[in-house]
Amino acid sequence: MSFNLRRTLRKVRTSVATSAANLATTASRATGRGAGGMIGGLVANAIDPSIMSSLGAGRPAILVTGTNGKSTTTRMLAAALRTRHTVATNDGGDNMDAGIISALLADKDASHLVLEVDELHVPHVADNLNPQALVLLNLSRDQLDRVGEINKIERALRACVKAHPDMLVIANCDDVLMTSVAYDAPNVIWVAAGAGWLGDSVTCPRTGGHVVREPEDWYAVKKLPDGREFRRPQPEWTVSDEGIVSPAGTYPLNLELPGRANRANAAQAVAAAAEAFGIATDAAVTAVESIDDVAGRYSTITRGEHEIRLLLAKNPAGWQEALSMVDRNADGLVIATNGQVADGVDMSWLWDVRFEDFEGISVKAAGERGTDLAVRLVYADITHELIPDPVQAIDACPPGRVEVLANYTAFRDLKKALERDAAEQHDNSENKENRHA
Repeated sequence: MSFNLRRTLRKVRTSVATSAANLATTASRATGRGAGGMIGGLVANAIDPSIMSSLGAGRPAILVTGTNGKSTTTRMLAAALRTRHTVATNDGGDNMDAGIISALLADKDASHLVLEVDELHVPHVADNLNPQALVLLNLSRDQLDRVGEINKIERALRACVKAHPDMLVIANCDDVLMTSVAYDAPNVIWVAAGAGWLGDSVTCPRTGGHVVREPEDWYAVKKLPDGREFRRPQPEWTVSDEGIVSPAGTYPLNLELPGRANRANAAQAVAAAAEAFGIATDAAVTAVESIDDVAGRYSTITRGEHEIRLLLAKNPAGWQEALSMVDRNADGLVIATNGQVADGVDMSWLWDVRFEDFEGISVKAAGERGTDLAVRLVYADITHELIPDPVQAIDACPPGRVEVLANYTAFRDLKKALERDAAEQHDNSENKENRHA
């Protein structure tokens, strides 16, 4: 078969895949089965397995990965790049092949790609898109039944970095595992973004030797096989209470999003925008400061006498960070846990999280695995009530502000239920006004 014929057939296959994907996405949205963030990509990839590389060809791409903060950092980074470019991004959080392909299909004319990528999928996506840059946030245990041990992910990401020597790597030098991933990269920018969770980095991922931590430093007791010391690199960028410290100076940072972790996400987003794409640092900071919602996370919903704030957590590190964001002066706290495939069916992580500091708040345990959570709260000596349905748990809280902390599918389902109830209440109110008119 001639080269021209092969090229023509490939174009035809891509065209058919694109048309079928658009139809599937439209049907999914029209029937209310979903937002269309994945179905189009699934259909397109089934028809044309090379469609990701075809859609990404010629467009500068930057990938964002890590256990926690991918969606927030991706949204911040996309906002920064939009100050100068058009951007295709998977801002709905669909970070595997199907979601990435759907994002590329949705914005085929965008000049740049900013993509959140599941850690396990990074090598494959990088091979298809040949990214200009990769942002490495943090690594810790997450869904052991699906992902496996964290050192396996570190090795896969390290191999990916080695396979793409021209790729700029923006890495968190306070995270031992991500530092190991990027340690030998020829093009790396180090960001001191902090490390809130240390439970998975007490030993060197390359030698198994103990890691010693100091206030502004860490190092492995055992040297690497080639005799080098494995130690925290000197950062070019840092985040502090005052703002983002860049090679050019300090920029005040006033985020809409709460928590230390989001300041770390902002620092890596700004560093990536500036170092990989030449975005002015002050413009990038202004852009990340404008982000006030990430797929419903941190959003506030009014329901009757309750003002509800939604927080998402998906693994021990994320739960510990989210728990620090909970307003201890709130009138109620609902903690909801499911154990579906998307959450990880192994709930043993509950015993790694500190729940011991919620005195004075009305606490409700909810979700499909609310009983597991309730047992954990008993051992944490937290007075609580078990109400499996999260909406009913919210309604059972005292009037006023209610903080809701939920894992992935519990968050997703609760958000849909609250929005549906709010829409029905609005429709009923309008119908009542029309009858009285």
